[in-house]
Amino acid sequence: MCGIVGWVDYARDLTSERATARAMTDTMACRGPDAEGLWTSPHAVLGHRRLAVIDLEGGRQPMAAEADGRTQAVITFCGEVYNFRELRTELGGRGHVFRTASDTEVVLRAYLEWGAAFADRLNGMFAIGVWDPRSEELLLVRDRMGVKPLYYLVTPDGILFGSEPKAILANPMAPRRVDADGLREILDMVKTPEAAVFSGMREVRPGQLVRLNRGGLAKHRYWTLEAREHTDDRETTIATVRGLLEDIVARQLISDVPLCTLLSGGLDSSAVTALAARTLAAQGDGPVHSFSVDFDAAQRDFQPDAVRGAADAPFVRELVAHAGTDHTEVLLDSGDLAAPGVRDAVLRAVDQPPAFWGDMWPSLYLLFRAVRQRSTVALSGEAADELFGGYRWFRNPGAIRAGTFPWLTSGSARYFGGLGLFDAGLKEKLDIPGHRQERYADAIAEVPVLPGEDAAERRMREMTYLNLTRFVQTLLDRKDRMSMAVGLEVRVPFCDHRLVEYVFNAPWQLKSFDGREKSLLRAAVADLLPRGVLERVKTPYPATQDPAYERALRVELADLAADPNAPVLPLLDGEKVRRLADRPLGEVSRPYDRGGLELALWFNRWLTSYGITLDL
Repeated sequence: MCGIVGWVDYARDLTSERATARAMTDTMACRGPDAEGLWTSPHAVLGHRRLAVIDLEGGRQPMAAEADGRTQAVITFCGEVYNFRELRTELGGRGHVFRTASDTEVVLRAYLEWGAAFADRLNGMFAIGVWDPRSEELLLVRDRMGVKPLYYLVTPDGILFGSEPKAILANPMAPRRVDADGLREILDMVKTPEAAVFSGMREVRPGQLVRLNRGGLAKHRYWTLEAREHTDDRETTIATVRGLLEDIVARQLISDVPLCTLLSGGLDSSAVTALAARTLAAQGDGPVHSFSVDFDAAQRDFQPDAVRGAADAPFVRELVAHAGTDHTEVLLDSGDLAAPGVRDAVLRAVDQPPAFWGDMWPSLYLLFRAVRQRSTVALSGEAADELFGGYRWFRNPGAIRAGTFPWLTSGSARYFGGLGLFDAGLKEKLDIPGHRQERYADAIAEVPVLPGEDAAERRMREMTYLNLTRFVQTLLDRKDRMSMAVGLEVRVPFCDHRLVEYVFNAPWQLKSFDGREKSLLRAAVADLLPRGVLERVKTPYPATQDPAYERALRVELADLAADPNAPVLPLLDGEKVRRLADRPLGEVSRPYDRGGLELALWFNRWLTSYGITLDL
């Protein structure tokens, strides 16, 4: 896993811009703490920061392929390609000679063999920049599910790109400006494909290839979800899901550095952990290392609420005993979530205010920081709920019928609210409801149609498509930024495109055949899990219930309210801010009702540290 950057300019000599290119590359140091590299030419510069995972000595980047003393192509690559061994064998049969054991060289050689079509052959999570000096053309490619991020900004004579916005912002050509559309992207829980927060900046869409040459810029979708008839019966479908999961997890266990799993005691992470444990045992390796997270206060005094009926710890311990993992329980102090150093690190990783689940960002950061002390790679259960139908809104008739994103309907929307402290005039100007409706119409128009599909099945296909293209992206972004902030690579087996394509087309009756959430997944791994874990109700990532956390936030809000130069104040309703700041510190709200407070504080920190100009 790594951080990549690049700069193409057809009107200037970039060999004199090494200092700026180095500054861009240095912003990716957290993503790649093990090595750095810079490749320069008159019209293209590629930078790389490396987290060494495969071929620790031979996989350095940027990597160039040469023939007859001429450079044919240069690559800067972030991610993992899980089928690189098969591709290496195929390319070797076509005459390619390899000098390393890295997947990076396989990707580079695949480009030389198949050109832009090489992306179709890759199984993995990746963000790739390839510069071809022969044609003076740049290709930017992102993996099918968007696990790894990739941003770009078109300049008058070329392009800037990077794994994160900060890499682009390090170039003086990139403005630190945010307009109304950028604010809407922050403030609404909908990930608009290709949109970015900063003015002029774009994000390569999942499954997209962006091509730049002297003739201009062109975009191509090399992969998208398609509607196909599912002809397998229930038993065959369950067996196919199981077979895919076994192959996926086995591939994703390949690593030349310590590897672990993230375990919550829920169905998804437990399935990944159990499969990993079985695979390693069959190879004569193991046990698998596993990590879970909780709060000190919750361990002492857990209180069930509307979304968390039980603590994770008993289920985690049941799975650990059953699968025989080498387990570490990471206990967090809620006070650390509000520590200025931690919150600054979170903001530097995200480059924008974390608009939702404000305490979960620092808690994930602290978890990953602890995991990184023992492991460099972790497997996670992300995306199973979106794929197999795990969320409550998949079974809520009101959410299913609603003409909007299901997670933003009554019963769910309160978990993603955060505009309570913002000025009414600003909210009216931004018109979040109108923006949301436009984005919803765009998303629905993309959903593939299967001829002859009845209305009910069609709607559930839409529900799944919305979750896989507009919701899970926010979770993948959070996972990527918080893990890479500490140099930890997190792999997501449920994002393998083969599994996604297959399950996406399984009829909803199959996905819910036992009347519960994630029926197919539960059946596919039933023999691997203890009964308590197998039957556990879907439970989200833990939020702190410790009143000390909100008290710390309220102290910060009081300081903000008393500072006339606080940059966020013109965006807020001053009276509401004062009322909240003046409330007795003993009055605390529920974890999921802190959105407005969290967002105002994150916004102020962002505007202060990033020097943002708002174009409203």
